[in-house]
Amino acid sequence: MPDGTVITQPPPPVVLLERRGRNRRVSPLLRRILLLNALPPFLLAASLLYLDQYQNGLLAAEVAGLRTQARIYANGVAEAAVRLDNDRPVLVPEQARPLLRRLAEPAPNTQAKLFDNTGLLVADSRVREGAGGNIVAEPLPPPDPPSAVGGLADRLVTWLLRWGAPKAPDDVVVDIGPDAPSFDWQPGFGGNAQGGTAADRAEELKLALEGGVNPYVRRTADGRLLVSVAEPATRANQPVGIVLLTSEAREVDGRLVQIRGSVLALFGLALALTVALSAYLARTLASPILGLAQAAREMRQGKGRAGTIPPALMARQDEIGTLARSFQEAATALWARVDSNERFAADVAHELRNPLTSVRSAIETLRRIENPDSRARLLAIIAQDAVRMDRLIGDIADASRVDAELSRTATEPVDVAPILGTLSELHDATRAEESSPTVTLDAPPEGLVVRGVEGRLVQVFRNLLGNALSFSPPGNTVTVRARRTGAVVEVSFEDAGPGIPEAKLESIFDRFYSERPQGEQFGQHSGLGLSICRQIVEGLGGRITAENRRSPDGAVAGARFVVRLPAA
Repeated sequence: MPDGTVITQPPPPVVLLERRGRNRRVSPLLRRILLLNALPPFLLAASLLYLDQYQNGLLAAEVAGLRTQARIYANGVAEAAVRLDNDRPVLVPEQARPLLRRLAEPAPNTQAKLFDNTGLLVADSRVREGAGGNIVAEPLPPPDPPSAVGGLADRLVTWLLRWGAPKAPDDVVVDIGPDAPSFDWQPGFGGNAQGGTAADRAEELKLALEGGVNPYVRRTADGRLLVSVAEPATRANQPVGIVLLTSEAREVDGRLVQIRGSVLALFGLALALTVALSAYLARTLASPILGLAQAAREMRQGKGRAGTIPPALMARQDEIGTLARSFQEAATALWARVDSNERFAADVAHELRNPLTSVRSAIETLRRIENPDSRARLLAIIAQDAVRMDRLIGDIADASRVDAELSRTATEPVDVAPILGTLSELHDATRAEESSPTVTLDAPPEGLVVRGVEGRLVQVFRNLLGNALSFSPPGNTVTVRARRTGAVVEVSFEDAGPGIPEAKLESIFDRFYSERPQGEQFGQHSGLGLSICRQIVEGLGGRITAENRRSPDGAVAGARFVVRLPAA
């Protein structure tokens, strides 16, 4: 700045991104792999933890067994605790209480209650008379403590099921049976009496005496799962009471806890395997990609040419190996292009130095001589060198534009047969003398289609045809042949000149190489024509070669240039 203030530019965004990528402890690719691989086990575990259908099946079996047990109790009470009063069966509470208690003794987790026809509680298997007429209530034994895995699984599942939408402890877990009320006037284990109007209770009592009430399933405040069923006790087809059995479905909860524990154990194993496999997959994917990125950074910083990509990556026989080898090939091609550009710049400097030296020498000499003839010859030399430099600069500019033009110009199907026909006709129409070489075309009128850039193909064929005509003696013929061989269109130019030295069959395509016929004026060619032809043909995926034609006796009969291009 004019005032001396120094303005510092922020580092390039690419560098910030690279540093940010290196500072990450966990690869983003690893996070994506973990997410995708862990999602199916999570969904499977979540679906298995919601075992509603299995739980309903267990509860249905529990209800069926409890209902059978209630019918046995009701039949026993109807037979042993009933007396006849005017041929009407009447329940005897003094006989029903010990009988109900004896019947319920084999089932420690079951509480049996007996109601009379009016709905009053007559007997309870958990209540008995103690010494001095005291009433003693025997609570049910506490539930067995779950295992560590089972308890953890049950707590985890309970939290998952109730997270976001907690249920009241007395919510109904499942309804079994037809649409009918549940008879549970005196819930077990210290519960409160079920509410309702007198009409509702009378209706429920009537249905219970007829055996038309549903089982009742609920959870208590301490988490116990209770199942209640009611069966009428009948004698001579007349109801004498209602037996209400309430049982704690410990086996249902136990089985659910076991299954959930197994599910969580399998899920933990699957999750551990998923994490291990994901880490391995990320290592086989993310680490090589980071290695390639590091190699690219080193290449950009100019730290090395050969061996930039780790050999272990290029030796892999998978997509990573293919990527590494392609990256190495691209790097090799890039360095080859850099070397080629350096050589090209050196060759250009060398080729321009010669005419410039000649011009400078002629100008210095022109200042010292006064002879008009000598001055005219020096001026002619300066003019020739100026024309030579102009031609050289034009060819250099054309050669430098070829790669850029081919890289950004889309190729399209081009029929080379009409192009060759046009060049042949144009030569015949512009022949300066009758003795000039003629052109013979051996090619079909159409159907030789290749993928390329038409303008550049015309330039290649025109250069090769002009080169063959310049080497052919007067009165001879230049033969142009074109044909399709498999997936390749082959075009050849044959002259009747002196041929090409065997040691120069490849060198003639080098930049600024010139091997001209005897007697031709110096400086008419820049030596870039054949180099540009190879550059164009190889840029279109083809190949150009030079060889000598032989006569039957083995002597050199001329040169042949062959262009092979992929057929469209």
